Amino acid sequence: MGIVSLSIPQELLEEVDNYVREQGFANRSEVLRQALRAFMSEGRKLGENQEEILAVITVIYRRGARTGKTTDIQHGYSDILLTFLHTHIEKGNCIEIIVAKGDSKTMKEFIAALKANKYVSEVKVTLL
Repeated sequence: MGIVSLSIPQELLEEVDNYVREQGFANRSEVLRQALRAFMSEGRKLGENQEEILAVITVIYRRGARTGKTTDIQHGYSDILLTFLHTHIEKGNCIEIIVAKGDSKTMKEFIAALKANKYVSEVKVTLL
């Protein structure tokens, strides 16, 4: 088995350690392996379908980022966005639930742009 070194903020590391204990994982590595499998599965599913697809995308990001890059990304892909819901949640974060419809290539680009945004802490994709 290969070994990968990973640097993450202390706060996230503490969350990982708590999750390991709460969920009964053997160690941090097993949690990260599971997370990577889920992440890669999402990418494969997007790549399998070359036709028009419908997706629900859930995005969590820091409050205040909305006026910056997050909104710019959405405006850049307005041709595939059908609707979205925005609300404030705990710890100074916002959540958006986006319904998008478009070709697989454009959808992948949009999701990748959201994930690359430093203000975004989580992106979940459900393909319909």
